[in-house]
Amino acid sequence: MTSYPTPARRRTALVPAVLAAIVLLAASALVGTDGFTWVLYVVSILALIVAVFAWQARQWWWLVVLVPIAVAWNPVVPVQFVDEVWKAMQFVAALVFIVSGILITTENPDDRNRR
Repeated sequence: MTSYPTPARRRTALVPAVLAAIVLLAASALVGTDGFTWVLYVVSILALIVAVFAWQARQWWWLVVLVPIAVAWNPVVPVQFVDEVWKAMQFVAALVFIVSGILITTENPDDRNRR
């Protein structure tokens, strides 16, 4: 048994959201190349993972922005945009991922401080 307090809430979507933001920001140089297809796969999958965490946390309003990100970055049926629009969307999506990762929280069932 430890004397350290446990947080009352968990940020379950933080890790995939930060990973998606890193991929989006790092891959903004790949827009318009063949390597951008891999970015589409990664971002689409991570958007769906964060959307599942938002659903589990009962914060369904995040699905309004996360599902369109998953659809826009869908590699199976790619959406065609001009390269400048893709680059702008990369930064906006990274911001959405960071904010959603911070704000999507769930109750911590292991909270030892609960009375």
